[in-house]
Amino acid sequence: MFRPGDDGYEGEVAGFQTGLTQRPAVVFAASSPADVAAAVAYAAAEGLPVGVQATGHGLPGAAEGGVLITTKRMDGVTVDPGSRTARVQAGVRWGRVVEAAAPYGLAPLNGSAPGAGAVSYTLSGGLPLLAREFGYAADHVRALDVVTADGRLRRVTRESDPDLYWALLGGGHNFGVVTEMEIGLVPVTRLYGGALAFDGREVAPETVLRAYERWTRTVPDTLTSSFAAVPYPDVPALPPRLRGRYVVSVRVAYTGTGADGERLVAPLRALGPALGDTLREMPYADSHTIHSDPDVPHAYHGDSAVLSGLDVSAAAEVLSRTGPGVSPMCVTQINHLGGALARKAANSVSHREGRFLVRLVAMADRATARELLDPAFAVLSPWTIGRALNFAFGADDRTDGLYDARTRPRLAALKAEYDPRAMFRRNYTIESA
Repeated sequence: MFRPGDDGYEGEVAGFQTGLTQRPAVVFAASSPADVAAAVAYAAAEGLPVGVQATGHGLPGAAEGGVLITTKRMDGVTVDPGSRTARVQAGVRWGRVVEAAAPYGLAPLNGSAPGAGAVSYTLSGGLPLLAREFGYAADHVRALDVVTADGRLRRVTRESDPDLYWALLGGGHNFGVVTEMEIGLVPVTRLYGGALAFDGREVAPETVLRAYERWTRTVPDTLTSSFAAVPYPDVPALPPRLRGRYVVSVRVAYTGTGADGERLVAPLRALGPALGDTLREMPYADSHTIHSDPDVPHAYHGDSAVLSGLDVSAAAEVLSRTGPGVSPMCVTQINHLGGALARKAANSVSHREGRFLVRLVAMADRATARELLDPAFAVLSPWTIGRALNFAFGADDRTDGLYDARTRPRLAALKAEYDPRAMFRRNYTIESA
């Protein structure tokens, strides 16, 4: 247990997102489900709100007071190759799960960042590298061990507690502290993937974007991709090939053959000279190199929009509002959805009908980021059907759009049942019915 001023307190509350300050009154450094249950019991007795942190990638907002349960010490992974499942404890990062599953010819439905926490990511839905082929990570959860507001450690399955199971998978940390999760694995050992990057000064970003939107209409569900635009600053810390460039890229993950992958990406390669081309066959264990997400903690704020379709002219306007010459630096990413993501599942992940997901992230504080990004999101409003919980990026004061009109009332009713005192409100809080 840590309190402000104790040795180790600052290190315990630190996370990947450095732009949001966590100053809990008490930190419980959990090593077991019993530790988590004790922390929840303490918070209940003291009438304190509870937050949960594994890696700190998806912090919902700054917090003062209350209880913070850190789970980074709960880092066990056990793979059962016979059932194609893995038991993953609350603090495990995706890279460890990938590494544990690989010797058995299996892979988890992890996202692009190997350092992100597997459990928190999945509770918010989880958009995997192979999303269009297999759906959301939440769609593949078999069971969850969770400490609820009454201090009970429950084993929750679709059969044992269908309502709580449904709410946990998509509801984030609103219904308890998940201490372990049993997830399904997929028989994937290799893929064709990588990034095809262009210099935005040599190949017009709108040209790449228009070609990308047209290309997504032709690809199979076994291919998942995204478009990204990054205006790199001209600073010595960056490699010379990136300094001062506006890098526009398409990232690909495809489980078909390398020959078919080469055929599928040929129209994109024809757009012009590539600044970089890492498309290749690779073992799944190298899949993190497709996006090469930053692994150094930093400050960022942003949001997301799930779209019914991608209007290229509107998206190009977004690029103009977030591209070179704009301060602070912004990153734009557009994910192609559909495929298995559109299938119904026994969980509360919303907006499955979406065709694209736009994420905008600014390297700035929340107020500055919103001043820049809110007008950009407004350009997309005619096609926006909601937001994605995984990519709300520190917007805990904005919960509109995270759930559809049918899902939110059901979640609110279950919040009132399982957390009537709203103990778990240090997240994207669902108001009780």
